[in-house]
Amino acid sequence: MKTFKKLSLIFSVFLVTFFGEIAVNIACGGEIDPYDYYISYFHNNIGGDEYTPFAYNQMAYLNNEEDVESESQINSREWAKYLDVKEQDVHEIMYNVDSATSNKLAHFDGKLSDLADSLQKNTFVQGLSKNKSALKYYTFAKSCEPHANINFNLWDPIPRDSTQMDVLAKEALKLTELEKDNFLKLRYAYQAERMFHYAGLHTDSKTVYEKFIKTNKTNSAVKGWALALYAGSIRRLGNPAESAFLFSKVFATNPERRVQAYKNYYYNSAPVDGALIYAKTNSEKANIWAINGFGNPDFNIESLYKVYQYEPKSELNGALLVREVNKLEQALIEANDIAKISYSYYFSENNLRQRDSVKNLNLKQLNLVRDFAVKLATEKKYPQPELGTLTAAYLSWMENKDLLASNYLAILNAEKLPEKLRDQYRITDLLIKAKNIKRGNAFNENDLLPALKWLDEKRFAENEIQVNDWGNEEKKFSRTTRNFYQQILAPAYIKLGDTAKAALAMVKGDLESRTLKENSLFQNISYQSKSFWQQYLSPKSMQGLLNYKKKTTGTDVTALLAKALNQLSDDDFFELYGTTYLRTHQYDKAVQMFAKVSPNYNYFNPEDYYADDANSKLYANPFIQTINDFPKKYVVAKASVTKKTFAAEMLRLQRLIVSDQKNAALYYYKMANAVYQTGYYGNSWFLISYDWSTYDNASPAKYGYDADYKKAQTAKSWYLKARALSTNADFKAKCTFMLAKCAQKQIILNAKLNSFSYWDKDDVKYQNFINANYNNPYFKELKLKYSKTPFYQVAAGECSYLRDFIARN
Repeated sequence: MKTFKKLSLIFSVFLVTFFGEIAVNIACGGEIDPYDYYISYFHNNIGGDEYTPFAYNQMAYLNNEEDVESESQINSREWAKYLDVKEQDVHEIMYNVDSATSNKLAHFDGKLSDLADSLQKNTFVQGLSKNKSALKYYTFAKSCEPHANINFNLWDPIPRDSTQMDVLAKEALKLTELEKDNFLKLRYAYQAERMFHYAGLHTDSKTVYEKFIKTNKTNSAVKGWALALYAGSIRRLGNPAESAFLFSKVFATNPERRVQAYKNYYYNSAPVDGALIYAKTNSEKANIWAINGFGNPDFNIESLYKVYQYEPKSELNGALLVREVNKLEQALIEANDIAKISYSYYFSENNLRQRDSVKNLNLKQLNLVRDFAVKLATEKKYPQPELGTLTAAYLSWMENKDLLASNYLAILNAEKLPEKLRDQYRITDLLIKAKNIKRGNAFNENDLLPALKWLDEKRFAENEIQVNDWGNEEKKFSRTTRNFYQQILAPAYIKLGDTAKAALAMVKGDLESRTLKENSLFQNISYQSKSFWQQYLSPKSMQGLLNYKKKTTGTDVTALLAKALNQLSDDDFFELYGTTYLRTHQYDKAVQMFAKVSPNYNYFNPEDYYADDANSKLYANPFIQTINDFPKKYVVAKASVTKKTFAAEMLRLQRLIVSDQKNAALYYYKMANAVYQTGYYGNSWFLISYDWSTYDNASPAKYGYDADYKKAQTAKSWYLKARALSTNADFKAKCTFMLAKCAQKQIILNAKLNSFSYWDKDDVKYQNFINANYNNPYFKELKLKYSKTPFYQVAAGECSYLRDFIARN
């Protein structure tokens, strides 16, 4: 029976709250961004333009699924050259016409008069009408197209017509043997090979390649596409190592099929040594090592040196070097607590401590990569040796060796660098100059002004360009700018005691465009910045911000930051300002701030996510009296209290305590109930907090307002005053009961008492926690002094905590 009583208490204190709340606003960031999960200032596209899809990204198999060149453009170009027609006309007919036009052209016999005027004017159609052999191939290829381009659907797979593909393959084979023109002969052979391949006839497909395509002297991308099919057939015929080698050749020769070749290389699951057996040239060996480097998310200095050994002039060296730097960034640059980017919410403190424990190994790897970078720079075999010097400078900054970093940068002439390297030079130079900022020392922020303005222009420019479907992949300068403001500048202002300027820096870091669609403060800043504003700022820092808002006319960093804030509406600003006064119980000033908010401002209300839209909003009144924290008692919309009305009513009660002292006990009690309800366990938590999480009750008090939100300290103080001023026993019983609840909140947050396993009942810490709750001094006082009061009888019947105490005693 005693065990049951203990469990009852534990479940009352923790699990009911944990699982029972109907409206939960989880305090965490958005979905993880695969392009933005660690702090980076070293752009992943500064080395090896041809290999940008393979830039480092531990969160995705490929950084970008799109090849750097277009297969359709290449094919159109080859046909345009062959027929001496316009490339765009070829592309339009082959890839852009609708299905009706495509069907019409599939039966085109060369008579232009049978076609629409727009088609008659197309130079590719005109070229086909003049070249009967090319037209014959075109119409045959159109007959193969439906069989080659079946879209795979996992839920409703469409079976391939292998019989018809076999027929088409054999017909293509006959046409290959008859055709004299090498351009068309190659393409007929390709159609035969792929029809056999898709029909599952891999021996026949392999034979076609070896007999007709491998020996064809035409310089065409089609040969690479055919080699990819051949590599696939080799795999199906039982030789994955050779298949991997062949895909590495496609990877090297056909940038329009590079991503596909990369994937197929890994589908073979062949070890690097297996593919290397078939490599004869240094170039072939370098490409195999490069693919293995691109596919390795861990440190991989071996691939770096092997590629450089075999092909020191290849762009592969730059791409692989930058990958290793990005890996080191993830391992060594830690996000600051006030502005953690999204990935930080997906790793436990345990994982972070584990990463700290291998810091020396990471630094050893940094030195290995820097040694390679210096080798790249000094030997000058690589076309852009400056990349090596720049990398060495950046890695030295990462290692906090700023003098060494400056010495490396001094070797370079920034004005003579290619644009991407010049941009990276300026970023690295800014980071080195910011060394005092990073260390929290006093600094002249205006020394950074030219670089900050330059960064602004770079990020504004990139956000004026339509990004690809992945959204954030191209926002490199936006991330660099944000990281500098939020991970370096804002924390530096915090260390110097200027929280207001830190808040300005947080906003400035988020504003990626010159103009904003919505001018609301909280709709234009990130989750991290919004959380910083809503959790860290006090009335003093809000006043500091108000002062800074007036300093937009200058030409210094303060003006730069203030202008960013003044782009945004004041409503969110003054709503938060008023909230900070609610948290500090300065209700007269809170009323003044809320008066500055627009009359139609939509104050936040929590929602029941399980209800329909019409009934999802939850409304609360903090002035109602409740015995149990759960379930929270909500009210109809008309009885709901907003921050503005709450401030006004609390101010009225504060004044009544002075003007109507004979009823001061009642006013203190009402105010105590109200601030208790604005805490984590109350129905009006959203009057002082901007989110609510089931995990909050287990995390330690961190922010200034947690004294009330989590510990109910002000409520306790006012309940004590109310009780002291009253002579009514039943009223005193109510105050004592609420004091017991306030004390319980502090027991829950006591780190010495709550660090136990809920399921290990023999744990001494568990027993101590149970005893602390049972020995709640106010429960003892309630039973000893007020057990005869009407309230005591009601509370004992409704409150499981009190029943547990009574039963034990």
